[in-house]
Amino acid sequence: MRTLESIKEEIAALGEVDLFGTAKEVTHLPEILHDDESIKYLTSGLMDGTTWLIVCTQKRILLLDHGFLFGFKQSEMNLENINSISFQTGLLFGAIEIWHGGARMLIENCDKKTVKPFTDAVNAAIQAIKKGQGNTPQNPVTSSSDDVVSQLERLASLMEKGILSQEEFQAQKKKLLGL
Repeated sequence: MRTLESIKEEIAALGEVDLFGTAKEVTHLPEILHDDESIKYLTSGLMDGTTWLIVCTQKRILLLDHGFLFGFKQSEMNLENINSISFQTGLLFGAIEIWHGGARMLIENCDKKTVKPFTDAVNAAIQAIKKGQGNTPQNPVTSSSDDVVSQLERLASLMEKGILSQEEFQAQKKKLLGL
């Protein structure tokens, strides 16, 4: 198990990160990170009205919230299952949007200086995984087209339920189809 001190050193080596309001979450990282995982980038932001620590490793994205009254919450996404990640910046803050399967996660009020490096770290980790998987034989046409069809069906279902707007559906459809 890694120590909190070694993790803090790893975080310091990343340069400018935003840990606002997430000191308690950082103390949980030694219990959560695997010994073979390294932190690629991290930031903090608001999701569902609470402050979360968002950590990218070479394998997954971790979302951690140590609530004032309600204990500790953890969510994680394997990088292989992330459909897309994007960011936007405003005058003072930025936001990160992650599509994971058919679900959308929006992390708002991030320090605007950290949203692009976080998104870049996730994309670089995803590309590294894809390059590592290039050695496994598979039928790329069948698996790729089946995957796109199932993702489009999920997006259409979300649009029918009112979770996605027509514009959001069209934007995700274009990304999936590479348009």
